[in-house]
Amino acid sequence: MEELATPQTPAPEGVTARLTVTSPEQMQELGRRLAALLRAGDLVMLNGELGAGKTTLTRGLGEGLGVRGAVTSPTFVIARVHPSLGDGPPLVHVDAYRLGGGLDEMEDLDLDVSLPESVVVVEWGEGKVEDLTDDRLQVVIHRAVGDTTDEVRHVTVTGLGRRWAALDPGLLSV
Repeated sequence: MEELATPQTPAPEGVTARLTVTSPEQMQELGRRLAALLRAGDLVMLNGELGAGKTTLTRGLGEGLGVRGAVTSPTFVIARVHPSLGDGPPLVHVDAYRLGGGLDEMEDLDLDVSLPESVVVVEWGEGKVEDLTDDRLQVVIHRAVGDTTDEVRHVTVTGLGRRWAALDPGLLSV
């Protein structure tokens, strides 16, 4: 995994790391590295086109957090809770792809209740869950244009809010 840019000081909108991931294994490793930075109460928003690697990244998060159950796409069930196998927080994995509205439509999921004691990961959450907290990680995954292997991804991780103001983007490099 290659780090493309690391700002020296946090930008007003957050600290950003840009990475190039060349395989699903590296995407999963990025998830494990992110997991090492996460704690109960953290919100991670994942965005990217279908098949970009959002669930693969979340699988790595689950491994890194040490949760129970196979992390798979919750597209048809909307949300899955993976309890911790140890003393860490559970992982709440949400796929908001089929949800059209904002946080109001997601109210039945009780994410605001789950957030304080869990790590909440929301795929396709942009415009839907930002009101849960000012402190969050936004992860955007893009397929590389012209990649003939269909495995190269450009990943942008932005830490927003005071919780992430001191994020060292170098911690995400593999």
